[in-house]
Amino acid sequence: MKKISVIIPAYNEEESLPLLYDRMEKLMNDMQNYEFEILFVNDGSKDKTLEIIKDMRQKDNRICYVDFSRNFGKEIAMIAGLDYATGDCVVFMDADLQDPPELIPQLVKYWEEGYDDVYAKRRSRKGETWLKKFTSKVYYRVLQHLTKVEIQEDTGDFRLLDRRCVNALKKLRESQRNTKSMFSWIGYKKKEVLYDRDPRVAGKTKWNYIKLIDLAIDRNNIIYNITTKTCYIYFNTNIYCIICIFYICNC
Repeated sequence: MKKISVIIPAYNEEESLPLLYDRMEKLMNDMQNYEFEILFVNDGSKDKTLEIIKDMRQKDNRICYVDFSRNFGKEIAMIAGLDYATGDCVVFMDADLQDPPELIPQLVKYWEEGYDDVYAKRRSRKGETWLKKFTSKVYYRVLQHLTKVEIQEDTGDFRLLDRRCVNALKKLRESQRNTKSMFSWIGYKKKEVLYDRDPRVAGKTKWNYIKLIDLAIDRNNIIYNITTKTCYIYFNTNIYCIICIFYICNC
């Protein structure tokens, strides 16, 4: 029986986790031809997130977790999840249910057809302003112009990766990471699945302007490693960081 690991970074998600588990439990029970591992990465939460995850583990041994000593950020949480995931494939999704678990069977379907990276592309994003949509388009245009590697537009971390993609990503050990670009950089056979992204089911976004600036700089740094237009990047890096700050509000 093939095993699916679902990696879910979580930071102060006590309100979302019970709702998330209810939907994941139904999904796992419906997909009985597969073994599941739900791997939470507690990113230094200050609320009852870890306590709730531990309670879930007591009731359901398909629940696993990694517990950080402090908040390291989503990018580090994702690579930690890859280090500990044991599945034949891995699915990344958010804890706030903006990424619907009910889409996972469709991702698995294309994986079984031979695709290595089945990524969920946002067809719509409810509750967003025109400014967020505009800056998102600009971000992807600038990013694509800086590199010859094809970047999936309007696509986040919600995706299924075959084990060979996981092994390739685990070899990239940068501390300043742009996983979205890494997904493109490693290559392999890709398939797009469209979906409508929902608002957060509970709680509030964990981003503030200081964190957005830090993440924008981190994500900008990785472009140095995947582009062939080095001089152009150095000239435009400050402008690009500003665009990143606006874009990350969409993540």
